[in-house]
Amino acid sequence: MNRRLLVIVGTPLADTLTHALAESYAASARAAGAEVRLIDLAHDPIPDHPRSRDQLRAPRSGRTDDLPLDPDVARYLDDLFWADHIAIFHPQWWGTVPAALKAFIDRVFLSNATFRYRERSALSDRLLAGRTARIVMTMDSPRFWNRLVYRGAAEASLSRATLGYCGVRTLGITRFTPVRFSDDTARRGWIERVARHGHADAASSRRADHPSTGEASSPPRTAPVKTL
Repeated sequence: MNRRLLVIVGTPLADTLTHALAESYAASARAAGAEVRLIDLAHDPIPDHPRSRDQLRAPRSGRTDDLPLDPDVARYLDDLFWADHIAIFHPQWWGTVPAALKAFIDRVFLSNATFRYRERSALSDRLLAGRTARIVMTMDSPRFWNRLVYRGAAEASLSRATLGYCGVRTLGITRFTPVRFSDDTARRGWIERVARHGHADAASSRRADHPSTGEASSPPRTAPVKTL
């Protein structure tokens, strides 16, 4: 069966370099035979901030007093469970992810859906286990600054505190910097690099039973360079 990839574009701004990277990745994955779904937070609804604890968990079995899922949240959860592999593209803002992506995580990665607390235990069940992920981040900060000053906060929050906590194994984190001083040649190189990642991730076996051993050659050339 074809591998199922969910691509999440985690910026509220439209027509950005982040979009060009995500589009290149998705097009290459499709060309390699994968099924691809796209969530674009510049165009798709961003769930409202939670107003009660009930909005931070999925309805529990046998409980009639729990709130039903918001329709957008339910659709996004369906995308998560459909996917074998999740690719998240985002810019780094203020040393972390944009608020739009954080709001998406808060409302979609719900207890009783993506993880479940165990009674009388500090451990939890990881309900997205078996899936893999890739993170692609653009930033202006030099890599050493991100590592030494920010302590890799954006990457750690996504790969460990969110994806890892729910059982998703991150295959790789790619950082493109500095965006502000990059030229078209550099950006085309970045776009071609994520195309190779898309091709390789599509070629991996489903549910990460047999991880990919390398990147396939000659992926299609895709999206033009963006200026933002």
